[in-house]
Amino acid sequence: MPRLSADEIKSLRAKLTPEQDRIAFHEGTEPPGCSLLNAEKRDGIYHCVVCGEALFASSAKYESRSGWPSFFEPISADAVGQKTDFKLLMPRTEFHCANCGAHGGHVFNDGPPPTGQRWCANGEVLDFRPAGNEG
Repeated sequence: MPRLSADEIKSLRAKLTPEQDRIAFHEGTEPPGCSLLNAEKRDGIYHCVVCGEALFASSAKYESRSGWPSFFEPISADAVGQKTDFKLLMPRTEFHCANCGAHGGHVFNDGPPPTGQRWCANGEVLDFRPAGNEG
């Protein structure tokens, strides 16, 4: 359950592009390899594009070769929520922003140490802020 009210979320959604809204609130997925964030190597924080909640630190980002920005853990357990997604018939774990409920991507158990997880994110719904400009 998002921490923001329905009215607050509605106001934030009005500022999104159609593609961002499709991914964030209709559980869409961007095509693999299209996100400029795949090549992002600077230190910083990845925020929810909808509400600005900090979701991932660059220190947890790695090259998964999946076609999407990938992280081995979120910035904190409180930043994200999870639910089971059956859209492809087999269960997958979906993650979303705990603050506004925006769909971010999926979690898989094929990542690197120390967690063994791959938080596979849609770059379209992430706002990267370089170190020194995270606020």
